[in-house]
Amino acid sequence: MVDGTTGIEARKGWMGLLARARPARLAELLDTLGERPAHAWLRAPEVGGVMVRGRMGGTGAPFNLGEMTVTRCSLRLDGGEVGHAHVQGRGKAHARDAAMVDALMQGSRASQVRAAVIGPLEAEEDARRQARAARAASTKVDFFTMVRGED
Repeated sequence: MVDGTTGIEARKGWMGLLARARPARLAELLDTLGERPAHAWLRAPEVGGVMVRGRMGGTGAPFNLGEMTVTRCSLRLDGGEVGHAHVQGRGKAHARDAAMVDALMQGSRASQVRAAVIGPLEAEEDARRQARAARAASTKVDFFTMVRGED
């Protein structure tokens, strides 16, 4: 969670949350802040690939699982704050919006951005996780051994 942490851990938290967010929802929440601040591209959104690695059983030797498409970008707001983003897929607008929020979270509007964007995204992600856990729990089977009294 992003709340209650500071510095690098907090930034990791919100950057991961922004990368996992649904692009349309992120854009909608960002629009609630009003006009987007002017920015300059340090790295315009670009699509590329990364190699995804895995381990058998989580502890075995690493192996190359396959490639995944990602989009990355970096921007600087007129106030000097720099934002970065890496998102799964070919979503250039998603990467731009995530980088914009990352930059805004480092400036004087951080509390406003936390309330308008980060908070709702966290709540929605928690609700999705709880719904998924409830669906999984509904399929749980309790096995028990019944003592029949025979020797």
